[in-house]
Amino acid sequence: VQLSYAIGVAKPLSLFVETYGTEQGKLTSDDITNIIKIAFDCRPGAIAQSLALREPKYQETAAYCHFGRQAYTHQGIKYFEWENAKDLSEYKGMTSAQVSAALKSSNYLTKWVD
Repeated sequence: VQLSYAIGVAKPLSLFVETYGTEQGKLTSDDITNIIKIAFDCRPGAIAQSLALREPKYQETAAYCHFGRQAYTHQGIKYFEWENAKDLSEYKGMTSAQVSAALKSSNYLTKWVD
């Protein structure tokens, strides 16, 4: 997944998804791109909020790798929140037309430049 931003513009300017031919079912890489637009808010502030990046926990997260660790909460601070995968199974059985309809009915334009 590749995102591009411009200085002073909160919304991502572009999103590129390369699956290297590993798409499964009826979903194309364009459909996967649209699902990402529906399900994720990739504005920098939204990323910081959803991954709890503004909580002081640097000592704990700086040691022993950033990924592949168990997410947990200690004294109200969330650690390794990025390990909690978002459930996107509702899109698994959709067709391209259904994904396009879901994109049109979503509020993705508030989160993405299109």
